[in-house]
Amino acid sequence: MARLDMATGVTGYMELAAQTGAPDALFELGMLYATGRDVDADLVTAHKWFNLAAMRGNRSAFAFRQEVAREMSASQIAEAQKDMTSKFPSIVVQNT
Repeated sequence: MARLDMATGVTGYMELAAQTGAPDALFELGMLYATGRDVDADLVTAHKWFNLAAMRGNRSAFAFRQEVAREMSASQIAEAQKDMTSKFPSIVVQNT
């Protein structure tokens, strides 16, 4: 089982989540960016993480992705989706 060294902080957590595709870790990253907890708030990035988590089966991520999307423009949503598919094709491909 992978263990997160707390000294690596959010960056290490992002890397772990991206590498493992763990739905709960991806969801937590969405929460970090949606709320600005430990990172600058960024709805585009939050949407990307919630979308990945939802695709991996995290039910809460569906609702949070919709909530974040209500605060975003169509171009921001498109940016989040493009970033997701370009950076995490293995996760996206598994769910198509």
